[in-house]
Amino acid sequence: MPNRAITALMEILRPEIDLSKSRLETLCLMVLGMVSARSVNLSHIACERPGTVQTASTYRRLQRFFQHVRLDEDWALPLSIRLLGQHGSWLLALDRTNWQIGKTEVNFLVLALVTRRFRVPLIWTVIKGRGCSDTAMRIALMKRYLAHFPAKTVRLLLADREFVGADWMEFLCENNIPFAIRIRDNLRITTEEGHDLTLRVRLRQARRSRVFRARLGSREDTASGNAPLLTFAAKPLKDGWLIVVTNVEAQTALRTYRKRWAIECLFGDAKTRGLNIEDTRLTDPRKLGLLMSLTALAIAWAGRTAADKLGKHTPTRKSHGYYSKSFFRTGFDHIRNRLRTDPLEAIAPWRRITQKQKIEEGVV
Repeated sequence: MPNRAITALMEILRPEIDLSKSRLETLCLMVLGMVSARSVNLSHIACERPGTVQTASTYRRLQRFFQHVRLDEDWALPLSIRLLGQHGSWLLALDRTNWQIGKTEVNFLVLALVTRRFRVPLIWTVIKGRGCSDTAMRIALMKRYLAHFPAKTVRLLLADREFVGADWMEFLCENNIPFAIRIRDNLRITTEEGHDLTLRVRLRQARRSRVFRARLGSREDTASGNAPLLTFAAKPLKDGWLIVVTNVEAQTALRTYRKRWAIECLFGDAKTRGLNIEDTRLTDPRKLGLLMSLTALAIAWAGRTAADKLGKHTPTRKSHGYYSKSFFRTGFDHIRNRLRTDPLEAIAPWRRITQKQKIEEGVV
């Protein structure tokens, strides 16, 4: 990884990130190093620094970066969007990923952008312990998103069975956020006619009608009138039901929900298939948040590189019909090769950030 790659990235990011020259150089070293080393472990990244500087000195420099740097929690969000070149509306997926460092549980709640080509974390928060997120935490995460983008940018919010709750869905409806969330068949609902029963019983009575309107919760829970009237759509599976609650057209929600799996693929990209984020020894929530920001930029970089490399084409498919390489791995492998053979070409996708800024300012 030549010094000119670090220098070129510094020139691009200098107007975007309020850091001293030394700290900005370390940030660029982190982003480039984690891709080159396929690891976020600081000792591995320190070995990627070019020149005659001792590895131990670089390692200490990386440690001081996480110790002293304070950036806004969503500083990487606008950079990721501009790097990807996204505009209009897109799908969002909400999920958790967790792992252990010794006896310490690392637990992230992540809101990710999902498109045909890209799957990139946008906003996240660190959950203490190994438990699930609560309603207040999810609402706070969405409010952070809405502070940057209007609700109309959300084509559909996708989430699994962990992310249910009348108050949570009431917040989404009040803020005009369309959603499709899978729910369990043992949850109680109150139908439009006022019948209080579980979804399993309602579906047993459904016969041909597997789309209906109801409120989430028992009759007593919905008596206050705050629970929104939602659409429930069900699809039979081999081992049960796929039940989605939504505030959009039922078939659209069922058809689009399957794209929620992209966030699971994203976690694979951040872990064993790509950056091996589980290699980190960091446990402090602030430092983990900063590490995830750098990881998000690296993943966005790989996605943009793949899109530029493939153009309108897609990766080749094997005989079983699946891609031989994902978009992420196509871009990721290309970057790692070019960092060793043509570092300026590897950095080229980052220039989209400054190009867009010049267009907005009327320079070009």
